Parts: sequence; C-alpha cells; structure tokens
Amino acid sequence: MFERQLAIVTGGASGIGFGISEALIKAEYDVVLVGRNEERLASAAKKLGSAVQWRCADVGRRADMERAVGDFERVSLLINAAGFISPVSLVMPLDEAESNWDAVIDANLKGSFLSAMLVAPKLKSPGGTIINISSIGAQTGGSRPGGLAYAAAKAGIHGLTYALARELAPRGITANAIAPGFIAATGFTGAWPEDRVAEIVAQTPLGRPGTPADVAGAVLWLASEAGSFVTGTVIPVNGGWRIG
Repeated sequence: MFERQLAIVTGGASGIGFGISEALIKAEYDVVLVGRNEERLASAAKKLGSAVQWRCADVGRRADMERAVGDFERVSLLINAAGFISPVSLVMPLDEAESNWDAVIDANLKGSFLSAMLVAPKLKSPGGTIINISSIGAQTGGSRPGGLAYAAAKAGIHGLTYALARELAPRGITANAIAPGFIAATGFTGAWPEDRVAEIVAQTPLGRPGTPADVAGAVLWLASEAGSFVTGTVIPVNGGWRIG
C-alpha cells in the first residue's frame, strides 16, 4: 500500500512557506503547518485542503514546539520557513535594537534550531530531509540599512545547515538551505514601493522578481531522489541578483 510522506512546514501559512506547502500537497505529501497566527493557519489549511493539518506555535519557544510536533512519529521532510524581519541598525536606541534583535534571532534562527532538534529523531532514515529557508541577505547584509539582525540570523542558518548535514549524514538524512532573492507578493515584500521593486528587478539578470513557486521548485528537487546526494549546501534562488 502506498504510504504518503509527511512534511512539517514552519511558517507554512503564508508567503514562501505557503507556496512550498501548496507544492508539497501537489506532490502528494501530507503537510503540517506550524505558525503563530491561528486565524492565518486555519485559512491556509482551508485553501490547501484535506491533506493539511496545522499547529499553532511560536517556533522560538521550546514548549510550543514540543507540543506542535510531539505527536508525530515519522516525518519525511522538515521545512524551516518561519521568520520575519524587524529593523535593527546602528542609529537606533539600544533598547529598541536589542529587543528587535532578540525577536528576529528567536524566530529565524532559534526556531530553526528547535525544529531540527525536535524533528530530527523522527526523520525517515535513510531518506529524510531538512531544508532551511535562508535569504540573500545572509550574504549581502540586506538591500537597505536595518538588516543587522536579519542578516545575522540568516547567516546563522547557513552554519546550522552545515552542522546538521554533518551530524545527520550517517543516518542517510540530508540538510540543505535555500537562499531566495527578491520574492514578490509575500509578507516581507508585498508592501515594498514600486520604485524599489523596479530597482531590484533591474539588477536581476533574469529580469523578473521571484515567486514562492520558484523556491518550492528547489524544495521539491532537494526532497526528491534526484537531490539525495546533495547535503550541506546553500542553493541561491535569486534570478542571478548576486551577479547583477
């Protein structure tokens, strides 16, 4: 009998995470969405259909994540897509900068760490996969001032990915990261002014913004048999923006 694979997607109710969840369902995965906003989770699950469950949890809080994933025994794929950006720059008052720093690190980096720690023992062995969603900002520092915390968190995702790949390899489990460039119409970018978007597109050799489906395509490849010999790497999905 065919056994459907289970994927846990943090941040799966919106933006890139939702696009990944949608692609996984089309690829016949069962999907568990994890996020902080119960209303958004319920709405996303309704759109995605009967193959979806959801768990409300703050990924940066251990007790939340233990409750969210504790009842799953066998997982094929963990996608760490949860995160947000909050400005941190050298010109801000230190109290505000420190508060924003802690929130960004918790959501983007600590959340990925906790998810990996809790799900790794449940991953199919061999054949399980962890994919962390990073950002071009890990390499550029961001396209505007204010990216100190976000760039640091996403750079930390790269180091976490390399270490996970090393520890999980003996079990036949892969760990990789995807670093998107400009992805249009997400919670991060949906409100960006048109002139800023036009500037970025002009710097992008492929001449268009990315979409969540572009990131999802890389996820599906890494999670497939075709990507099974790829581990400990960061794959840019940015239309060539870094060389533009």
